[in-house]
Amino acid sequence: MRPPRPCAAPAPAGADRPSSLHGGPWQPRRGLLRGLLATPLLAAAAPARAGGWPAPLLTELRAGGCVVLLRHAQTVPGIGDPPGFRLHDCTTQRNLSEQGREQARRLGEVLAQARVPLGPVRSSRWCRCLDTGRLAFGRVEPWPVIDSFFADRATESVQTAALRDWVLTWGGPDNAMLVTHQVNITALTGAFVGMGEALVLRPGAGVLRTIGRAGGAA
Repeated sequence: MRPPRPCAAPAPAGADRPSSLHGGPWQPRRGLLRGLLATPLLAAAAPARAGGWPAPLLTELRAGGCVVLLRHAQTVPGIGDPPGFRLHDCTTQRNLSEQGREQARRLGEVLAQARVPLGPVRSSRWCRCLDTGRLAFGRVEPWPVIDSFFADRATESVQTAALRDWVLTWGGPDNAMLVTHQVNITALTGAFVGMGEALVLRPGAGVLRTIGRAGGAA
């Protein structure tokens, strides 16, 4: 009479997966396969993004009352502007590239499709900012307060104080869109943003609270 077989020790994880020495590719057991099909994919659990804008941030914007600080879209290569540029002559400035123009259009489409309510759309008087606003939103109001002070820091503190005061008094009901430059955004918030990237602020009780950032690479 054969002695009873001892209970088998639990197989180590992955032991039911045959190696290449023992046959073809591993196939999941039916029960495991059913479990995988019944479980949402990990990617689906992450917040959805539309054109670089996270879904929770778009939800915040739909509620209104925010100020969006948008750095102009992608430009042709360069830093600042050519020597001797003139503010009202776009041919003398560093302007949007074709990629940047498409980036601006796409931004407008994303916010429109998300039904984000926009009130004022204000812009630096630099052509790359004005063009970003027009291409994205179809309208723009030049506002010297958010002009670039990259080449001349003499007005940085005055402009930044005026911008802070304006943002702190914003209460909606829509959102305000301000198309400006990296130096202006950094002076106000301390954050560095890429071309076409935005910081979303929700002002309140004398505090500028950043609730998210979005956009960026075209």
